[in-house]
Amino acid sequence: MLDVLTGFVQELREAGVPVSMVEAIDAMEALGFTDLADRAAFKAALGATLVKNARHYEAFEIAFEVYFALDRSSQWGDDQPPRHLRGESAPTPDAEGAGGGGGQEALMGALMAALAADDLGQLRRVAKMAVDQLAGMERGRPVGGTYYLYRTLRQLSVDDILDQLVTAALEATEDPLDRRLRTEELEARVDRFREEVRAEIRRRLVADRGRRAVAKTLRKPLLEDLDLMHATRIELGLVEQAVAPLTRKLASRLAQKGKRHRRGRLDFRKTVRRSLATGGVPVEPIFRNPHPSRPEVFLLCDISGSMATFARFTLQFVYAMSEQFSRLRSFVFVDALDEATRFFDAGVEFDAALEAVSTEAEVVWLDGHSDYGNSLEMFWDRYGGDLTPRSTVIISGDARNNYRNARGEVLGRIAQEVRAVYWLNPEPRGYWDTGDSVMKAYAPYCHEVREVRNLRQLETFIETLTVPTIRNARHRPPVDSIG
Repeated sequence: MLDVLTGFVQELREAGVPVSMVEAIDAMEALGFTDLADRAAFKAALGATLVKNARHYEAFEIAFEVYFALDRSSQWGDDQPPRHLRGESAPTPDAEGAGGGGGQEALMGALMAALAADDLGQLRRVAKMAVDQLAGMERGRPVGGTYYLYRTLRQLSVDDILDQLVTAALEATEDPLDRRLRTEELEARVDRFREEVRAEIRRRLVADRGRRAVAKTLRKPLLEDLDLMHATRIELGLVEQAVAPLTRKLASRLAQKGKRHRRGRLDFRKTVRRSLATGGVPVEPIFRNPHPSRPEVFLLCDISGSMATFARFTLQFVYAMSEQFSRLRSFVFVDALDEATRFFDAGVEFDAALEAVSTEAEVVWLDGHSDYGNSLEMFWDRYGGDLTPRSTVIISGDARNNYRNARGEVLGRIAQEVRAVYWLNPEPRGYWDTGDSVMKAYAPYCHEVREVRNLRQLETFIETLTVPTIRNARHRPPVDSIG
């Protein structure tokens, strides 16, 4: 058991789930108070001690199913492959108690009967036989479980069986609510069967290749590690749900730092005068009234074609920040620049704001290809007068300028007027200054240049973007993060 748990913890770490040594020890201690025969309690104990973020629970579940799968003696036991791989006839549903004749049609009939009766035991037996007869699994074959799952379900025509069951259920009642409930129940039963087939295939792969190898093939990148430049629409939707909490964290951090600096400098004269009442001991120091400044944030976002996927994420970040910061101004650009603050007014839904940006923002000047130099010059000409020593400028873009004039000196003029300039580049650092990238023309004028390809890197940036950092940035020498 200790070896299995150690391997399980190591798999979580390799999947990106942070598990410390102390947490691993806590998990072992928790299992000492858990009934190991109760799989649900066993899983809950491990989850409670090893998982700290809800976004990591899917990776935990995948690893758990690999390392602690139930053994129903359906694998190639005693080093023997399934009967059909040994040249023997495959078991029929009758032989296994599933009813009906042999072959694929009998399996389909048994599956339909098990789904109609909601017989979980029967579903598991049918799943076992379906994998035996239809998956075509072979020892040592470098094929992932997804292929075997697709092959099994396709030959069983699971979707057709579901359609038949739903049609029969709808004919039995006229009540719309009852129809909907019956349809959802049948869909849930079919999903349960798919999961049983998936679990059966996974168990056999573990028996053949070992837990570690199978877990590696099933490993998925965590949500915070998804490359935002190449994320799918579904993945971006999940990322968008996580952006709002990050901006709330940023707002709370700025508020906390502001409270810490709300007390002014020590008023030495008043402190000494008050100490006369206590024999010259300064029991109660007197501080001067503070004059805190509210940080102003200017966000400039490249929304050109090469940045299309990342731009959606960036605008979601802008949308979430606009709800937390009253002094936030946002700008979008391609080869021209336009202010987008008006599109993110309070009460506006994100999809509506995104549509307004794409249709109303004037971001095309000549040909609609990125021109950072012209966009920065437009920002300086139109809004340079609004910049103050309280301002922080954050630029999001890959700095690919289509071999046009970078005009880095314009960013230099901007940097002289503000506290700090941060540049968030969604490309891997190794791609900077290759091809038409002009990152080196802008980096000397930035307080910091960061690679932000995923949510984890954005969270790290937010962790470091505190009030003292912003306040002192103006007095630090520029940092060229490219090296």
